[in-house]
Amino acid sequence: MTSTITHRAKSLPSKPTSRSRRSSFLKWLRDIHGWLGLWGAVLGLLFGVTGIIHNHRTVLKIELEKPRASQIQMTVPDAAKKSPKEMGIWLRDALSMDREPRLKQENAETVSWNGMDVIQPEHWDIRFVAPQYKVVADYWVGSNMVTIKRTDETWVGTIDNFHRANGANVGWVLLADSIGGSMILLSITGVLLWTELNRRKTIGAIIFVASIAGMIFIGFKTMFAG
Repeated sequence: MTSTITHRAKSLPSKPTSRSRRSSFLKWLRDIHGWLGLWGAVLGLLFGVTGIIHNHRTVLKIELEKPRASQIQMTVPDAAKKSPKEMGIWLRDALSMDREPRLKQENAETVSWNGMDVIQPEHWDIRFVAPQYKVVADYWVGSNMVTIKRTDETWVGTIDNFHRANGANVGWVLLADSIGGSMILLSITGVLLWTELNRRKTIGAIIFVASIAGMIFIGFKTMFAG
């Protein structure tokens, strides 16, 4: 009877130790690090190629043509003259834009011209920006006409705008943000894997990262203060 109880006790599974739990966590962390690395590699390749094109397009001589520009003038209805917002809504519909307008309003001011003080009227700058094109509308308050200039980008300019998320939609901006998030998580998981949750290594890593962050903060503070 005693031997049977002893045998059953030996066959019962032992409780997981802290060492086994740490090993399981590190294995899970290693898997997460690997998948993040794969995602970061795909997006890193995309943004790396577009970055090289952006930085060295003059040396590479791949700009085959200049952006195409065209300009028109349109008569402004009275309803659109009420505010920059109303003007933006009217232009979006009249020009069939697929982007929301970006509005900039400059107040009227007195300027010196030919030795005289002249009152320059209020100015509205209304833009529709996409990676493939840019439409800029200039309107001076009180005028019945608005000047509209459209610039269609070349394929190189389009890639450049996508790289900087200039005029891109929300989906592309979130995609671009995901590589930043991946890099942050890769750094954190990489440090944790290096320390293997060892107390001494973890404390050393925290001190090292804090020192680097402090140096960067002081550098930026000094640069902007100057």
